[in-house]
Amino acid sequence: MKKNSFSKKKVALITLGCAKNLVDSEVMTGYLHRAGYGFTDNPEQSDILIINTCGFIKPAKKEAVTAIKKASLLKKVNPELKLIVSGCYVQRNREELKKSYPEVDVWTGVNAFDRIVELIEIKPFDTSKNCFLYDHRSPRHITTSSIWAYTKISEGCSHRCSFCAIPLIKGKYRSRTISSIVREVRHLASAGIREVNLISQDSTFYGTDLGMRNGLPLLLEKLIDVPGLEWIRVLYGYPEEISDSLLDIMQEEKICSYLDLPFQHSSSKILKTMKRGLPGKKALHLLDKIRTKLPDIALRTSLIVGFPGETGRELEDLLDFVREARFDHLGVFVYSREEGTDCFSLGDPVPEDIKIQRKDAIMRIQAEISLANNNKYVGKTIDVLIEGPLKADPTVFVGRGRFQAPEVDGLVFIEKENGELSMMEPFQKVEITNRDVYDLYGKQKE
Repeated sequence: MKKNSFSKKKVALITLGCAKNLVDSEVMTGYLHRAGYGFTDNPEQSDILIINTCGFIKPAKKEAVTAIKKASLLKKVNPELKLIVSGCYVQRNREELKKSYPEVDVWTGVNAFDRIVELIEIKPFDTSKNCFLYDHRSPRHITTSSIWAYTKISEGCSHRCSFCAIPLIKGKYRSRTISSIVREVRHLASAGIREVNLISQDSTFYGTDLGMRNGLPLLLEKLIDVPGLEWIRVLYGYPEEISDSLLDIMQEEKICSYLDLPFQHSSSKILKTMKRGLPGKKALHLLDKIRTKLPDIALRTSLIVGFPGETGRELEDLLDFVREARFDHLGVFVYSREEGTDCFSLGDPVPEDIKIQRKDAIMRIQAEISLANNNKYVGKTIDVLIEGPLKADPTVFVGRGRFQAPEVDGLVFIEKENGELSMMEPFQKVEITNRDVYDLYGKQKE
């Protein structure tokens, strides 16, 4: 490794927000590692502390502010600490943040993750106008696992959902090339990665900006041939963009029968104001179509409650939709009014406590559905990707089935037989013996 005057300095990197942010942090870590920096998980032991923020909604901003305040306290104890804050929140609110936290040494948004070394060493460079999008040539230090990873296939978004600030932060949709993605995934598989999770603001839009038709199916067709890769999972798609060609290619063994489709709501009135499509009946028709082509499909969705104009009537429409759709996995966000978005002028008329009550009502229904869905696995033997022993109890191992995405869905907990669990292969046959609302429990199949 090339040594320089900074080779003994230790970096702590805190990542906030989504998996897409995590990939950006892994790329920053790759550049820092290549430049000779050391790393620590303890910010108190670091010479350089980097916080990669999310600025999507109010709770994310609040989390970022809390992290910055904690880091500022560390700097009071250690004035030599170099403090860098990056990411979406900075891109949106740089000047406001600079005034509030003058102790931060460097503020950088989403355009210069590949220039982190120059930022630390105060070397001048021309900042790109575009949100940074890495490729197969970018150094990257995988932090998720030795057997699974995320691969970002694009940046930005060209949709204009009235509630969403992502296009304001990251600009229009920009796809990586198929060849770049395939080369990266080949490298990951050669290093032992067995599951790749494709992420994007809208994975089903992939390739459209490059003039491709059916870009995502074309990409998946190439990834199927990558040696050593066993699971390919597609995350974050738009319901309106699900095509027959995508459902056809998803019947391939390597591709997990799993889709994450944020419907956001079911009310025609609310969806029209959101500038989203597929109200309840059309959404249910799409779900029937998907399940007919892919009988084993696991479906996740995200919903928003408390959007301006949502009354008890729209909530009941949404509750009925959740009951009938029977999603395997579901998350609910309370509406966050974001400056600059198209619906900002509508205000925020639904009180926060009412939003929380509506969220809880949906999750109570979903808990019953999730428990019932988990019942179907009891007594069956499934393939499980083993992630390792449970930290709190090393006699129990943790893994995931094909129907469980990392970090957002439930887990499979496996007890060792006779105190042993064969770990010769990352994939194990596990007999499911019990379940709760979100997780499964089992034992290794002989």
